[in-house]
Amino acid sequence: MQEKPASFSIKNWSQNDQPREKLRDKGKAALSDAELVAILIGSGNRDESAVALCKRILASVDNNLNALGKLSLKQLMAFKGIGEAKAITIAAALELGRRRGGEEFVQKKKITSSQSVYQVMQPILGELPHEEFWILYLNNSNKIIQKNQLSKGGITGTLVDVRLVLKNALEVGATGLILAHNHPSGTLKPSEADKQITRKLKQAGDSLDIKVLDHVIVTEKAYFSFADESLL
Repeated sequence: MQEKPASFSIKNWSQNDQPREKLRDKGKAALSDAELVAILIGSGNRDESAVALCKRILASVDNNLNALGKLSLKQLMAFKGIGEAKAITIAAALELGRRRGGEEFVQKKKITSSQSVYQVMQPILGELPHEEFWILYLNNSNKIIQKNQLSKGGITGTLVDVRLVLKNALEVGATGLILAHNHPSGTLKPSEADKQITRKLKQAGDSLDIKVLDHVIVTEKAYFSFADESLL
């Protein structure tokens, strides 16, 4: 008589049945509730896989995640294969989901002018003793999707990776970019290097239909806009 395996660990499943890989390759929306919970627990018991176990747990609460979140650790541990650590992991994940649902929607900041760029970036860059280069990623409505520090350098300058800028723009679905960096010296005059990287990013972005809308140089008290000065 063939012995049953010690457990149905996810790493031992076939490639098509592994929820971690499915999430990586197809996105989180492609997974069922049971598959998502199975990722949390990692393995089932001697008789069933993690997904099968999670299906059974969910069935016990009529497949209602809110009801699942109300189960106590003791109730979760009543299922074979769910020890204290797994029960705590499930409870913690569902509590995070509950808190996320209760948080207010964060309104994205809309960029309407170079002044609004300065208002966003001055608290970040205005008083730094060294130079930093940042990118604001915008959607079709010119609202900020994400802002990233691209590089950090000495007072004499900083390095900018064009490929990294555009790679991230594609990943977040940005249609526009605003470049921003500071001049710790306080001068507002753009250097030749500033002009060169602006041209380089603009040309690269144009090939992907991603527009460079402005490049703003920030100091503590003032700013310089390439768009306002018709340098784009």
